[in-house]
Amino acid sequence: MLGYAAMNRTLRGRDPPRRCNRDMRKATWESEGLEHAAELAERNLRDLRAILEWNRNHGIRFYRCSSKLIPWNSAFDVEELPNYERIRSLARDCGAFVRANDMRLTFHPGHWCKLASESADTVARSVETVAHHGRWLDLMELPRSPRYAVNVHIGAHYGDKAATAERFCDVVADLPPRARARLTVENDDADSLWSVPELVESVADRVGIPVTFDYHHHTFADRGLTYREAFDADHVARVPPWLRRAADVMIESGGKERSLFRLRS
Repeated sequence: MLGYAAMNRTLRGRDPPRRCNRDMRKATWESEGLEHAAELAERNLRDLRAILEWNRNHGIRFYRCSSKLIPWNSAFDVEELPNYERIRSLARDCGAFVRANDMRLTFHPGHWCKLASESADTVARSVETVAHHGRWLDLMELPRSPRYAVNVHIGAHYGDKAATAERFCDVVADLPPRARARLTVENDDADSLWSVPELVESVADRVGIPVTFDYHHHTFADRGLTYREAFDADHVARVPPWLRRAADVMIESGGKERSLFRLRS
């Protein structure tokens, strides 16, 4: 099945807009704190439910949610939110809708999430990040399974791929179950980084996590496109028929759900 990531352009353009990525700047966090984060999180979850329903009504059962679902989540535990019971109820409702409609809901933390970093601080923050994402999926009462993935990149090799793979595997083995059971790892966008075969041999087979194959990362250089040209495109030209048959395909393009509709036509 085909899916899309984060923003729904159709719903974002409505009045009021529907979106699940409301965030705030550091200055706003420092001045308004937990109360404002709680308000934004509640609005994000309400709109996530609306996006999921819109997706279902348009035959879309695969969606990648924004990692901004709970703003400034690194600064607190979700249970500390003053409206936590409403947050939990909304999350449970989203999860029930996903299960009832045989949908997939996934997350993809940002490029700064590096579980194999040489920096202990970066690793600690990255572990915290994937654990938070796992917690949100637990709140939705979705199974601890790669079907509801928290997808990451290794993202660097630090001059020694073998040692980097070893660090990654060690960190993954110690992740809390809510994150460990949902983790997937994706190939990178540079030949010098991590290809699918390398991930399978060095990581996936060792710690038993699936590999996400990014066809875009795998092919854009071979088509004579610059990085910017490839990643700024509004629409995906095609998805190979064999890939549609073999896998769930997440469309990553500026056109979002509109790109998906173009591929269907």
